[in-house]
Amino acid sequence: MSVKSYDFHVDTKGYCDIVDVSTQVQELVRKSALTNGIVTVFIPGSTASVTTVEFESGLLSDLQNAFDRLVPAELEYAHDARWGDGNGFSHVRAALIKASLSIPFSDGSLNLGHWQQIVVIDFDNRPRKRRVLVQVMGE
Repeated sequence: MSVKSYDFHVDTKGYCDIVDVSTQVQELVRKSALTNGIVTVFIPGSTASVTTVEFESGLLSDLQNAFDRLVPAELEYAHDARWGDGNGFSHVRAALIKASLSIPFSDGSLNLGHWQQIVVIDFDNRPRKRRVLVQVMGE
């Protein structure tokens, strides 16, 4: 078994900005020269997450609206009272989705569904340059 580690950056707008990173992850799996295994995608930080969705405008809007209903930005959060940065809602939203995702790959290709893409969701209250870590494990 072999393990290869990579990273790349994505610029985000914050406020539930959803960025498709499937192509970058697939390219790193190919670059690893491993044919079968698992790839883990991880986003450092506590106000962004990684998941899979069907990356189309209707669903992106639905997902953003769902987060607005589940964890409204305008509520009072103890985090905001302590730190004064106004992003308590961002931390709560990110904790619900999580910071990493593992995807199997075969013959050098991600085993994603036809309408399934890997996305980074930035919940913070400002634009960010997000680092995405990718670890490819396999043979």
